[in-house]
Amino acid sequence: MDNINNLPKLNLPEFKFKFRKNEDDKLEIYDKFRNKYLILSPEEWVRQNFAEYLVICKGYPRSRIRLEKSIMIAENKRRCDIVYYNKKLEPEIIVECKSIDVKINHLVYSQIAMYNSLLKVKYMIVTNGINHFVTYIDYINKKFEFLNHIPDNK
Repeated sequence: MDNINNLPKLNLPEFKFKFRKNEDDKLEIYDKFRNKYLILSPEEWVRQNFAEYLVICKGYPRSRIRLEKSIMIAENKRRCDIVYYNKKLEPEIIVECKSIDVKINHLVYSQIAMYNSLLKVKYMIVTNGINHFVTYIDYINKKFEFLNHIPDNK
């Protein structure tokens, strides 16, 4: 991803981003959540766009969204791509982002389910920027449901 004119079109609205080239001539994108420039990888492109989608289109406050949130699972450090915290500052949504060429399958779901074993969120979302899969988890009735939409912030 060396040229902003070659960025893949995602199944999301188009958002405005700031870009620059670093000293190694690599394209960087400005991350409004972490307030810094990051090398623009295919996965980062999806992460930045989906995070903006949550804020601009779904009404989630930017201040309660964390990108690449570190967690410890079985003494191993992992990173959740996107975590949204509710008003009580409890994790409510986790999003696993993949690049557009990654097919969403059971391995991707295993990864986000492992993160959720610690976070216990209400919604798990897996996206490759083209396909978005949302799972609602009902802990009281011990069941889950696939949704055909990404919930708005209430």
